[in-house]
Amino acid sequence: EKELADLRALGGEMVLACDEAYPLSLAAIEDAPPALSVLGNIDLLQKKSIGVVGSRNASLNGRNLAWKLSKDLSENAYVVTSGLARGIDTAAHEGALAKGTIAVVAGGVDVIYPRENEALYAQIVKEGAVVSECALGTQPIAQHFPKRNRIISGLSLGIVVIEANLKSGSLITARTAGEQGRDVMAVPGFPLDPRSEGTNALIR
Repeated sequence: EKELADLRALGGEMVLACDEAYPLSLAAIEDAPPALSVLGNIDLLQKKSIGVVGSRNASLNGRNLAWKLSKDLSENAYVVTSGLARGIDTAAHEGALAKGTIAVVAGGVDVIYPRENEALYAQIVKEGAVVSECALGTQPIAQHFPKRNRIISGLSLGIVVIEANLKSGSLITARTAGEQGRDVMAVPGFPLDPRSEGTNALIR
């Protein structure tokens, strides 16, 4: 009750698995979170979504493609869902911001990570939605990220991986998307660029 009161004081809301507002696509996955904290436009959770993910250490071309693809998707009535990380995620949110984007975070919805995305976070709260299954104030730690990734894919009809090395967390999102029966798409890249090894391996 205290957490719900604190979340509402921030202008947020909690969506439970038994609520009509709970996204159907997420409810369909095996380990769907029983509760989601949401800051921003809760209606976006019901719209058709595509996840756009990729490398934190993204190339300029990768970021430009993420931005353009996300803008095009949003202009064709898809909500773009990503993880608010630096690199590809940031570019994807920025491209889709005008029409609505969902940021799934690995800590509490009130914890901005990375700090460099503070302005983008504020814009997403205003124009889109920030979502988490973690309690308010939870700091993002390593084991929260794979759990966060299953929510990104669970909210989406499919995911697009734009750049990823072979140990990238984006490949965890690709794997969970496949396990959830979602489409997995990958952008090919130059064979000698480590940031293309993961995406090229997915295509192969």
